[in-house]
Amino acid sequence: MTKYEFQAEINQLLSLIINAFYSNKDVFLRELLSNASDALDKVRYQSLTDESKLREFAIKVKANKESNTLHIEDSGIGMSKADMIACLGTIANSGTKQFMQSIEDGKADLSMIGQFGVGFYSAYLVSASVRVYSKSSDDDVCNVWESTAGGSFTIEEAPDCDLEHGTRIVLEMKEDCVEYLEEAKLKEIITQHCQYLTYPINLWSSRTETKEEEIEEDDAEADEEGTVKDVTDDDTTQKKTKTVEYVVDEWKHVNSQKPLWMTNPDDISHEEYGAFYKSISNDWEDHLCVKHFSAEGQMEFKALLYVPKKAPYDLFNPKSRHNNIKLYVKRVFIMDNCEELMPEWLSFVSGVVDSEDLPLNVSREILQQNNIMKIIKKNVVKKCVDLFTDLANDDSEEGIQKFNTFYEHFSKNIKLGIHDDSKHRSKLVKLLRFHSSNSKDMISLDAYVKNMKENQKSIYFITGENKTALENSPFVMGLKRRGLEVLFMTDPIDEYIVQNIPNYEDTPLVNISKEEITLDGEERDEEREKEYVNLCKKMKDILTTKVDKVTVSSVLNKNDLPCCVTSGKYGWSANMERIIKAQTLSSQNTQMQSQFMSKKNLEINMDHAMITKLKDDVMQNTLTESTFKDVVELMFETALVSSGYVQADPSEFTKRVYNMIAMGIHCDEPEAASEDVEDTTPVDQVEDDSENLEALD
Repeated sequence: MTKYEFQAEINQLLSLIINAFYSNKDVFLRELLSNASDALDKVRYQSLTDESKLREFAIKVKANKESNTLHIEDSGIGMSKADMIACLGTIANSGTKQFMQSIEDGKADLSMIGQFGVGFYSAYLVSASVRVYSKSSDDDVCNVWESTAGGSFTIEEAPDCDLEHGTRIVLEMKEDCVEYLEEAKLKEIITQHCQYLTYPINLWSSRTETKEEEIEEDDAEADEEGTVKDVTDDDTTQKKTKTVEYVVDEWKHVNSQKPLWMTNPDDISHEEYGAFYKSISNDWEDHLCVKHFSAEGQMEFKALLYVPKKAPYDLFNPKSRHNNIKLYVKRVFIMDNCEELMPEWLSFVSGVVDSEDLPLNVSREILQQNNIMKIIKKNVVKKCVDLFTDLANDDSEEGIQKFNTFYEHFSKNIKLGIHDDSKHRSKLVKLLRFHSSNSKDMISLDAYVKNMKENQKSIYFITGENKTALENSPFVMGLKRRGLEVLFMTDPIDEYIVQNIPNYEDTPLVNISKEEITLDGEERDEEREKEYVNLCKKMKDILTTKVDKVTVSSVLNKNDLPCCVTSGKYGWSANMERIIKAQTLSSQNTQMQSQFMSKKNLEINMDHAMITKLKDDVMQNTLTESTFKDVVELMFETALVSSGYVQADPSEFTKRVYNMIAMGIHCDEPEAASEDVEDTTPVDQVEDDSENLEALD
């Protein structure tokens, strides 16, 4: 027996693994089975050129409650004495001390951890002593490595070991870890973490069988065990038997389920895809669609991605992180909810990704942030976008129904992807569907462009709270009478995505609620507009800070409302202002409010009789300043409502409406209501003004 000292960093590493890295002790079995699989990979590779290395490639797990030990055995490449010293006693890497210190400080570069191969030491999570019997494929001697993690280990020959080749690890379990000697517990861990491992994992299992045994007549009365009954044979001789229970020990293949993602897609039925989806997602419904693919070349991985039929009710709840991708490495389960593989906007996708090349950290619970991971994520996201595109391009009745279901539940995710993912933005934009002023069904931007008028060069849209409100908007009515189609964007997130798509295939998107838009194919009547310059100036003087300017509208005509309120070119629309005000902390950001929320303009309809009459009265000076002021302010406040804005002071607005109604029906204002009125106009003057109001109506 030869005694060796652990490398200094090993003791520190053992402490870190036991106390910090592994969040639960079950992972020790996963690590040891993964190492066994690696050993089998190596010898199987050698057997391709050396037939003497051919053997049964398998892993065995056996618990012995009498000796309080757990045995894990593989028929892999095995280790020589030198291999044991190099692999189990040292960490052959320069800068290890600095690396260990950075782990303690929480500043470790995780891309280095995969070079250490220290998963073996997770065995000390559950065992007080570890013995490793191993026989190399090129060595006739079996050696045993043993340590209690006390700073040293021993290696000696084990001539009595019955191991033909490979490695057997014997764990002497701690008192509080005897549960890992139970067959049910071992089966649970293997099923969860190593169900799809390439090589068979055989678990030593026990089962009970019953059998009828004949007993001697003299012993029948004395036998108190079992059930005794009479049996009549061919010679009509009565014999007595008893039921005896036998315990049968045998090897049971645990990971018998074949990895579905490793199967040729042509050989998988829809029912098999559905059964696997339900097993990994806990969804009681079938999936909507599936993408099964593999990547080969410098890097290899396989993936199986599912889109559910319905979105979870808490999909966008920040406290409920949805990411349903299970990560495997060489069929070894690593983690659920792998956030590194999917961006937030694809959190509804479920599935499996199995990598052949991905390096892992010590615990296999935190992935390395390296180029391989980024490449896998890039490919997975691309395949998801391709899946959605194929779904949208399916013109069959079933395909249209599937896409409508998909868009109903996940349109917000697509829009979030447009906002967050600039690389796939052009493809995602093609998936968008909107209601419009000319169509009963939702249409795509492609369909809108196809239906544009001959001289139309812009895509017109408007944002708002719902379709009904937008259909009756003065902006929409003006364009609809001209035969122009308007898209209705009713999702709050639409306000954000239109900022990322100013153009769609060289066709600009124009918000018709913005200031001074120019309609395609129409020219402004500048000479006639000059007649309203004075009216606009006087209205601006009354509205002062409420609007930036008052101009003549290019959208409204004589059949529309007398005026409307538009937002500034770089200001918030009415819908955006409503969204911002609804946010919890928006009221505290006064700087943002002053910069964007005040960007409003009043646009008057010079074809409307009321505006024409108001212009004439201003030119002829037939209205008092007080009446003109009330008319302008009431028109502006009413236009705010019809244009989708929220009144800052509803009580003042309603009082002004009531005052105007009173004037229209020649009713004196109540004394309480007249206390705040500065202008004391005679009653006869009010009557004259009421005649003017009747003419304006």
